[in-house]
Amino acid sequence: MSGRVAVIGGGVSGLTTAYRLDAAGIDATVLEAGPTTGGKLRSVEVGGLRLPAGPDSFLARKPWAVELCRELGIGDELVAPRASGAFLWTAAGLVPYPTGTAFGIPGDLGDAFRWPGLSRRGRRRAFLDLLKPKRRVDADESLGGLLRRRLGDEATDLAIGPLLGGLYAGDVDQLSVRATFPELQKWEAAQGSLLRGAQVASRNGRRSVGGPMFLKPRAGVERLTDVLAERAGDRVHTDARATAVERASDGWRVLMADGVVEADAVVITVDAPAAAGLLPRDAAAAPKLAQIPFVSTAAVLFVYPEGTAGDLPDGSGFVVPRGAAPMTASTWLSAKWPDPAYGDRAVLRCFVGAAGEEDIVDAPDADLIAACARHLAALLPLPDRPEHAAVVRWPAAMPQYLVGHLDRVAEIRDGLPAGIFVTGQSLDGVGIADCVRAAGTAAEQVATYLAQEARA
Repeated sequence: MSGRVAVIGGGVSGLTTAYRLDAAGIDATVLEAGPTTGGKLRSVEVGGLRLPAGPDSFLARKPWAVELCRELGIGDELVAPRASGAFLWTAAGLVPYPTGTAFGIPGDLGDAFRWPGLSRRGRRRAFLDLLKPKRRVDADESLGGLLRRRLGDEATDLAIGPLLGGLYAGDVDQLSVRATFPELQKWEAAQGSLLRGAQVASRNGRRSVGGPMFLKPRAGVERLTDVLAERAGDRVHTDARATAVERASDGWRVLMADGVVEADAVVITVDAPAAAGLLPRDAAAAPKLAQIPFVSTAAVLFVYPEGTAGDLPDGSGFVVPRGAAPMTASTWLSAKWPDPAYGDRAVLRCFVGAAGEEDIVDAPDADLIAACARHLAALLPLPDRPEHAAVVRWPAAMPQYLVGHLDRVAEIRDGLPAGIFVTGQSLDGVGIADCVRAAGTAAEQVATYLAQEARA
């Protein structure tokens, strides 16, 4: 095939789109506003260690990112986490989630009945899920609405909400269940109960061949985007900020501060508000894109002295109920992804900021570090202060998939001018695997469009 495509954005979505277009024989130019590619897939140096600033792994059970790594020849670099199992922050200390949970819901009713993360009253209310009739209305609803209706407020607020809502830095009472965890809605429809749905999912998981839930390249997730950028070569332009997309006589024109790129099609992979600002003014999709909300978050990274690695419990980290601590969750990097460079040091990452809790992200670095360190020391046998620490902020970086999100996405795509395509975490999933899948779909749509235009 022939054709010229401008891909705006050099993160995993943009680079994967360009890679797929190149495989189809289509000339794709990647325009990245910043000085480097990779987007949120990057590391920072803390105490001489390279630590993840954004995602630390791929969800392996969504196979698209792992398959792409294998295509690129780096499949043999993938490693699984050494530790698994999460804890819940409670007033009595850390409580492990039961083994065999699905989306935080125990697959064993005995475990659910005995679990100390909830009060007796909270557990009894959760078990009413087995008796309550299932919802008859086939429509989207909030994740919190479904959880509260089936399992009660306590289980939602103190146990499952922190785990599921935390993945989106969102408010479970605003997030769309169909756009975030559609399996839960399917469990209710098929089994009439979330507890029974978790039982079936747990049994099916044991029967399947299985494998690790998460994987990452040994050198970090940015290895994927680094290799994609290498494959693209001089077709990737950094410090190339697009300011607008305009119609041209024979296609499209991408305007930049220092030039213009002519294209037969344009793929926009930047976040929704920026994408809205690039579209032609008469594009019906622009106002709908601008309405997708984003929240700000930050990661606080800690490196503790030698001899502290053993102070961490056997697990990968913990989540925190809303408002119980300055952080929303913590990952124990030295336990989950041990590295010889860590030595015998405890290396942790805390997450702060979420929907309705964004003010904390604006606090000075020293205050964030002190607050998180103080709470960690009260919870774990760690020193009051780490040897090294750093804060990485992600302003307005996490999209919120509110109720009706999938319908809005369909309306956005219906409102795009012919020849312009939008993909990325704003629309099709916040995880790396979801972005890879959606980028492949976008590349296929571009190829179909160019073929139709050529025939016309």
